[in-house]
Amino acid sequence: MIQCGDMLEDAKQIITCSIQDMLPDRAVAQALHKVTLQGNIYVVSFGKAGWQMASAASAILGDRIKKGVIVTKYGHSKGKLSCFSIVEAGHPVPDDNSVRGADMTVSLLREAKKGDTVILLVSGGGSSLLEKPEEGLSLENIQEVTKKLLQCGAAIQEINVIRKRLSAVKGGKLAGLCRESKIYQIVLSDIIDDNMEMIASGPACADTSTYGDVCRIKDKYGLEFTEKVEKALKKETPAVIENVDSMITGSVRELCRSAARHAQKLGYTPHIIATDLNCQAREAGSFMASIARGIGKTERDGWKRPCAIIAGGETIVNLTGHGMGGRNQELALSAAAGIQGMRDTLIFSVGSDGTDGPTDAAGGIVDGTTIDRLKELGINWEKVLRDNDSYHALKQIGGLIMTGATGTNVNDVSVILCK
Repeated sequence: MIQCGDMLEDAKQIITCSIQDMLPDRAVAQALHKVTLQGNIYVVSFGKAGWQMASAASAILGDRIKKGVIVTKYGHSKGKLSCFSIVEAGHPVPDDNSVRGADMTVSLLREAKKGDTVILLVSGGGSSLLEKPEEGLSLENIQEVTKKLLQCGAAIQEINVIRKRLSAVKGGKLAGLCRESKIYQIVLSDIIDDNMEMIASGPACADTSTYGDVCRIKDKYGLEFTEKVEKALKKETPAVIENVDSMITGSVRELCRSAARHAQKLGYTPHIIATDLNCQAREAGSFMASIARGIGKTERDGWKRPCAIIAGGETIVNLTGHGMGGRNQELALSAAAGIQGMRDTLIFSVGSDGTDGPTDAAGGIVDGTTIDRLKELGINWEKVLRDNDSYHALKQIGGLIMTGATGTNVNDVSVILCK
């Protein structure tokens, strides 16, 4: 376990309270009170926060909802909701249930007529969870492309540029299924710059990316695809969407501000240094450790103990090994090497959705004793990072953050606590 016991409790409180603040219930309710709803009301909620957002809409609209569909990640549904059909599906790679959820969504949207209202509740993870291959493609084609993009370390925006062209429900195509109905899109952002057309691959947003962007991404990572995939990639996506009003209800900036508020309540002076962290996870860990080492040693005003240094965003892992872990765990383990031997210093990194990579952990937490405790167990932290096996290493020393599915998804937050 972390040796700084009181700081560990502080970290747990910051994590719990910050994520609680990011639950979409209040924001969805506020958004719904601002819109004019007419005719039959259809609701589609998809993404990692799909159930939570649908629950909030159900509490406000009740039996005014004619029919609804929820598509979310396995383990993220919290039970039946009146008027809603619920599908749990694969993430980060789509599976058969992703297609099933998309088919149910398409069927629902085609029921909407002129004068009806469609509410789309969109959250991160939707690109994988809701999938219907374009004509001429199979689910296997999309699965293969997705795996290649994840393994090469492509940024989420780059991945989504590719995925839009392979899907019949992304890049504005979902909105095209009910052109005569009014669509209100309420979005929980997991994209650093809150670019609507990238969140869940912009199912109801005009797409400004082009085939030229596709080619640049392919060249950057040396990617090659099958002839069928290449043919689909050349088809342009809708450039104009006229029947949709969109609203952002949460973002990583709000997550960082929340972490700062709760750290301040605990006696730390907070400093938000970034809300757009998007480099390699290992580099981000080294960066956070270098900041920790400099606290109290520079003349920068205010950077004195006790303090909390906060960075938000979503880092990238370039897979070089066959271990288990996630970007937040890898960031934390990398940071541990840089603060080895330091007293009263703790670093954690956590995914707001409660799942970090293909694991049941939300992130990792380390202090100045982490590397020494790994060595005592015969674990070489450098080899662990090469193998992308941070999960098993951190698990052995109590360094995993376990929250379970949280019901929200607004990127990640990394925090240095110093006393």
